[in-house]
Amino acid sequence: MVLFFISSAIDPPAVLYMGKDKVENEDLIKYAWPQDIWFHVDKLSSAHVYLRMPEGMSWESIPEALLTDCAQLVKANSIEVHVPKRENPIVNRLNKTKVERQVDHEQERIERVKDENAVRRAAAAAKVRIQSLRYQLLLKRKQKKADAELAKAREAEKAARSYDTLFSAADEDEDDEEGVPKKSVREMEEDFM
Repeated sequence: MVLFFISSAIDPPAVLYMGKDKVENEDLIKYAWPQDIWFHVDKLSSAHVYLRMPEGMSWESIPEALLTDCAQLVKANSIEVHVPKRENPIVNRLNKTKVERQVDHEQERIERVKDENAVRRAAAAAKVRIQSLRYQLLLKRKQKKADAELAKAREAEKAARSYDTLFSAADEDEDDEEGVPKKSVREMEEDFM
């Protein structure tokens, strides 16, 4: 049997749990989650209390009030631990939340791994979607640039084939040897008549 407690020393509350006996403690050590923190008195017979760290909490950021709850729970449930001051209000508050239940550790581990894999797959799928959207945006930009270059080339080709500027642009740029602008065909015809 595993004993579960809720520590309201922080908000949102944290889950604490411990084994009821030595056999259960061994299973808890074997099946502890990566985010579980183990509290135990070194070289003495004491309770094994685990803190299941809430999402976003790290080892370095565990609040002191939560550490105190864990330490008091270890002390209250240990035979050989002698601490100068047992804080009964903390132990009483935690004992009010105590729930005892049978736990299938292997099944719990399987469910946890399945949930973690689902989160990883969702994150990977989101990453793939983002990469796909970036690639599509890049393709659209390249296509837009290519379309603009094609339109510019077509406009230049159209202007080159146009008769509108054939004579006037060519005639305006040309001067005779003396620097006098050449006359248009129409002007030469009028001079001739």
